[in-house]
Amino acid sequence: MKVPPRALVALANGERFVLMRNVGEAFDPKLERLGELDLELTNFAAGARHQDPAGQRNGSTDIDELAHGAAVAEWLNDKALKGRLGPLVLAADPKTLGQIRRHCHKELQRHIVGELAKDLINSPTADIEKALATA
Repeated sequence: MKVPPRALVALANGERFVLMRNVGEAFDPKLERLGELDLELTNFAAGARHQDPAGQRNGSTDIDELAHGAAVAEWLNDKALKGRLGPLVLAADPKTLGQIRRHCHKELQRHIVGELAKDLINSPTADIEKALATA
């Protein structure tokens, strides 16, 4: 995957949200950790309406996990709408990535240059760089 220089890389799962920046080349990313955000969970609508088909099938829908995906999207939407967001790569487990997509504003969608449906949040930086480069 092409990760433009200076692109923001957002890593998310149902519990954590980490931001990194590519300080390397487009096809040889080198990531610098910017920090981890502690988001307030406010949007529980997805879980209340059971919009998670996989969770419905196996009975494992976790409302907090779904709300966290919505909170990540809300944070990113806010930055995009305020003009504070450049190229963005999203890497999240499939369930969280689905929630982020459901809540993406059109302005945020214009900034997304790549997506990876994989939970990389606990991976070493070198492994994250490799996963992005080979995606």
